[in-house]
Amino acid sequence: MRFDLHSHTTASDGHLSPTELVRRAAEKGVEVLAITDHDTLAGLDEAAATIAAESLPLRLVSGVEISTGWEHHEIHVVGIGVAVDNATLVAFLAEQGRRRRERAEEMGIRLEKCGIPGAYEGAKRLAGSGEVTRAHFARYLVEVGVADSMQKVFKKYLSRGNKGYVPAQWPEMAAAIAAIHAAGGRAVLAHPTRYDLSTKWLKRLLVAFKGAGGDAMEACLPQQSPSERANLGQWAEEHELLISVGSDFHFPQPWLELGRGLWLPKRGRPLWLAYPELFGLSAADFAVADATP
Repeated sequence: MRFDLHSHTTASDGHLSPTELVRRAAEKGVEVLAITDHDTLAGLDEAAATIAAESLPLRLVSGVEISTGWEHHEIHVVGIGVAVDNATLVAFLAEQGRRRRERAEEMGIRLEKCGIPGAYEGAKRLAGSGEVTRAHFARYLVEVGVADSMQKVFKKYLSRGNKGYVPAQWPEMAAAIAAIHAAGGRAVLAHPTRYDLSTKWLKRLLVAFKGAGGDAMEACLPQQSPSERANLGQWAEEHELLISVGSDFHFPQPWLELGRGLWLPKRGRPLWLAYPELFGLSAADFAVADATP
């Protein structure tokens, strides 16, 4: 089976609506999809309704990607298989939304001091009904000609140490993991190699994540060397973490697609084999419950 357990919609900083995302996932041959918008569950109902109404050959897993803080780094924890009506998780995400809004408002103030008025309003327009993120600010600044790419916007304005950057006040990993567990889900460390950590510090992160109650880590990512994937599978095994796969899809790109290239390393046990009930898998599914390219 083809799994993709990390994707985004317009409920956060993705470019496709939940309806468009599930249609595309089915078109690309994904059979099990987790929608994991940033600090919100808002896109899940629409996605589930579309799958049912159009009889798409796709299993939807309820998910969320939560921003946390660890050793002055922003670390993302993906919750897989969460109950969307769980009071603990709903309250936790409401607080995350408050933090996001306050940070976005301050970003707008700082960008205005840099001679870029209306950035918060522009980012909010692009976000629509979703939460405003730095990606929305970057898109707006490209739109008004401040820079010709989002990467340049981040480098000049929105990354740590620049005038438009506002430090986030995220909760600790343990708090996010506890909220995910309260909602019946499993906690997955998102894209562990994308935090600009040395191997020594990455292994410290894995120890801390496991110690905080974490269940799994993403070992299969797009544009990843075979050696990196093998290392992640080995480290997951060594730290007694399950492995997960995810494209971290936000919008179609020539080098990134839903479900593409997420083959498993030789080492590491997949999350869906340990918790088949979260994915709607039966005993008969196990013969094919493997991530395929």
